[in-house]
Amino acid sequence: MSGARGQLVTCPAGITAPADPARVRELLGEGGFFWLDLPDPGEDSLRLLSEDFGIHPLVIEDISKFGQRPKAEEYDTYVFVVAFACDAAGEGLAEVHCLLSERWLVTIHRDGGAPLESLRDRFARRGRAPDSPVMLLHAVLDTIVDSFFPALSHIDERISAIDERLDEGAADVQHEIFAVKRRLVALGRVAGPQRDLLARIAGRILPLPGAGPESEHYLRDVYDHTVRIEELTDVYRDLLNGATEVHLAGVSNRLNQVMKQLTAIATVFLPLTFITGFFGQNFGWLVDHVGGLGPFLLLGVGLQAATVVGLLALFRRRGWI
Repeated sequence: MSGARGQLVTCPAGITAPADPARVRELLGEGGFFWLDLPDPGEDSLRLLSEDFGIHPLVIEDISKFGQRPKAEEYDTYVFVVAFACDAAGEGLAEVHCLLSERWLVTIHRDGGAPLESLRDRFARRGRAPDSPVMLLHAVLDTIVDSFFPALSHIDERISAIDERLDEGAADVQHEIFAVKRRLVALGRVAGPQRDLLARIAGRILPLPGAGPESEHYLRDVYDHTVRIEELTDVYRDLLNGATEVHLAGVSNRLNQVMKQLTAIATVFLPLTFITGFFGQNFGWLVDHVGGLGPFLLLGVGLQAATVVGLLALFRRRGWI
């Protein structure tokens, strides 16, 4: 485990230092508790967790591979929690693994370490971290869950922009609607299981090491945030479905207008085709009586012009054009 990659926070003093394996083992032998943050753990980190922390091989396998869903599993002396954080634009999700016992909290992640970095910075500014591992877990989960709200706010702005473009009659918003829908689907896949995870923890279905009445109040507050996140995803999904219906209705109306115009043109040319076809036949009377400029202008041009004018007047009177 490279000291430059991991971070160790001594609690409740809030002192942050590189995660040196010797110092970690020293803290394990002392009475206090600490927070060990491991970004992208390697073989040395996994060996430290397995041999010195006594983490179960199945948990080590999950930590090494990632790709888990939000969940919480209870073991003899610790609890394994998987949660997801979100970047501000809602374009990416970061999987965070948490190991909690009465003496330590270990967090493992690959991407999206910014929320945890901001949490460590906050402890450093205050000069103090929470006074128990379960309250430290609350701070971590609260930071992870709250990372969804800027992403949802960004999605709300995109939906408002889509509505404005629909009001302006824009015809090229379908791609934007589908892009926002894909982001909401990705967030929804995490928001529901994460709410269930916090419901188990806040409802004491899954007891946390060292949890008491006071910490349960804080954990229930985090659960309330997950409920709000899921509600917002549902609301935004409904808004996008409504925007999709408005967009499709606009496309249908424009198509109807085009078809109406083409139908009017075809209807105008139908009697013209009949007239030209009739006078193009070699009837004897036509050959003997229709000749010269006057009959040509009257029957050849005037009759067709009068037909077009009459049809256009009829269409306008009926409200077809």
